[in-house]
Amino acid sequence: MLDISVLQYALTLEHIENAFYVSGLTKYDEQAFLDAGFPAWVRGRIQQIGDHEADHVAFLTAAIEANGVNATQACNYSYPYTDVASFVTMSASIEGVGTAAYLGSAHYLTSKTNLNAAGAILATEARQASWLSSAALKGSPWSTDFQTPLEPSGVYSIASQFIVPGSCPSTNPALFVKPFPAATVTPATPTPGSQITVSLPEGYVGPSNTSTPLYMAYYSGLNVYSSEIDSNGTTTIPEGLVGIVFAAVVNEEPSPVNPPTDDTTLSGLVNWDFGVPSNSRQIFNTTIPPYN
Repeated sequence: MLDISVLQYALTLEHIENAFYVSGLTKYDEQAFLDAGFPAWVRGRIQQIGDHEADHVAFLTAAIEANGVNATQACNYSYPYTDVASFVTMSASIEGVGTAAYLGSAHYLTSKTNLNAAGAILATEARQASWLSSAALKGSPWSTDFQTPLEPSGVYSIASQFIVPGSCPSTNPALFVKPFPAATVTPATPTPGSQITVSLPEGYVGPSNTSTPLYMAYYSGLNVYSSEIDSNGTTTIPEGLVGIVFAAVVNEEPSPVNPPTDDTTLSGLVNWDFGVPSNSRQIFNTTIPPYN
């Protein structure tokens, strides 16, 4: 049944993606894209991406129900885009999270058939994220030499922000994820080497109410970087981070061979795009963890 749990988790994410494209493409027609400075073909490609996500929903639903299990159904969703430009930017972010989600959950699958199917979706999500970031938004099609894998609880901490509370059908199965409170980071769009302030909602263990050292863990490729958070909630983002970076508050200093777990993580993930200059060389000295 573990495979079914992974497929239910994937379907939950695909519902969020599918509804995102339906809502945005319903709201913004070709003229709206032209008025925002995008060529008409950008909307056409994004429509194709939306069609892919609808196909993923149908495929995963059928795969789950073929095992005699009810597939998770869509909830109601709310997305914070305000115009065509923010819709396209958010599209790139959602596809990036989706890619990290499939990569990070693949090791839970035991069926070769399911693993191949997940890999096929992963490859498509990665291509979509790359196209949106480069062709549509004129940025870099990649971040580092390795794609960042994310565990289900971290991904869900991002994805669940779009679910309207109380809107999911009561028949939907529970997911194998641990809920985390959202971290508030100020400023919201920092840069590498800059100072940030981190806080958690009242009632949760955070920088201001614990004597245990806390850290900000930064996920980039297969590496995990960190910076200690002081009692005022202040820390400095490491220099040298590029591209898409995910971060969370943890209570144990992490490393590539000792990455954070659900038990050592205190907050949901935030994600930033630090960009990748076209004239930069990328040598990250990635450490491969030992086999378990």
